[in-house]
Amino acid sequence: MKIAKLLHNTNAGDKGHAKEELVKLIEDKGYQCHYASTKKKGWKPIEKDVEFIIVAGGDGTVRKTAKLLLNRSLIDRTYPIALLPKGTANNIGKSLKLPDTEEAIINSWEHEHLQKFDVGIIYNLDEPQFFLEGFGFGVFPNLMNEMKVRKKNDIEDPEEKLKAALKLLKKIIMLYNARQCDIVMDDVKYNGRFLMVEVMNTPSLGPNLLINPLSDTADEEFEVILIPEEDKEKLAQYVQDKIDGKDTAFFAKAIRGKNLTISWDGVHAHIDDELIKLERGFPIDIRLHENLLKFMVPKPPSPLEPTA
Repeated sequence: MKIAKLLHNTNAGDKGHAKEELVKLIEDKGYQCHYASTKKKGWKPIEKDVEFIIVAGGDGTVRKTAKLLLNRSLIDRTYPIALLPKGTANNIGKSLKLPDTEEAIINSWEHEHLQKFDVGIIYNLDEPQFFLEGFGFGVFPNLMNEMKVRKKNDIEDPEEKLKAALKLLKKIIMLYNARQCDIVMDDVKYNGRFLMVEVMNTPSLGPNLLINPLSDTADEEFEVILIPEEDKEKLAQYVQDKIDGKDTAFFAKAIRGKNLTISWDGVHAHIDDELIKLERGFPIDIRLHENLLKFMVPKPPSPLEPTA
């Protein structure tokens, strides 16, 4: 019997997932389960007999767990992460292509197929910071700021919250003035004026903005997504399509690489779902660290045998 540590965000998403139900579901599949709520003090210790970590929560809870494990990995062994997505956007869960139901996800753990996951590290802030989804400038951190100011983050229903974010984002896009961005990626220089610049590791970010659809979280490269002023109408229409329930992707110019320095003619930026403020034009150094995390995902189907 494998032993897991369940880290549970009881406030994630629609909150319709009680501790007792989750633990029973996991133990009924043959696992022993230690439990901790990430909303209570004392959740961080990992028992010595634990073999893998289960995260029941959204992208923020995954990030919280990743921070714990990345710190531990310097002095201790690492643990695979099994994710039960329960947040509002679940961008990390979507990047892992997990099944739609909790039961199907838990059934997939039997095969213990691990997917490596790259991590971005930012080195020249007050202290190093990491990101799993992305770091960027422009309309998205502007949206994060406005969601906070207008108290849209207090909306409890996940679907209503996503829709409110998308409607606000469309307004921001139409009013936003492109800003100068300078990038040196693996010794190659790029520059221009953009509505949005995102150093991305996952296909989507924020309110499920699928702006990096060809991403692979284990490909040992970032995609830097550049959306210029001339794509304003195209980006606004993409957001409107999402408001209307259309499942589409936005294909933008992307440059790929491992290491970069980036500066922006503005002060707001984001690290995953955290809004930060920088000096205008402050150069940010980012390095990709390969395969720092491992997630338990369904085993891919075997290739079909050739037919006669």
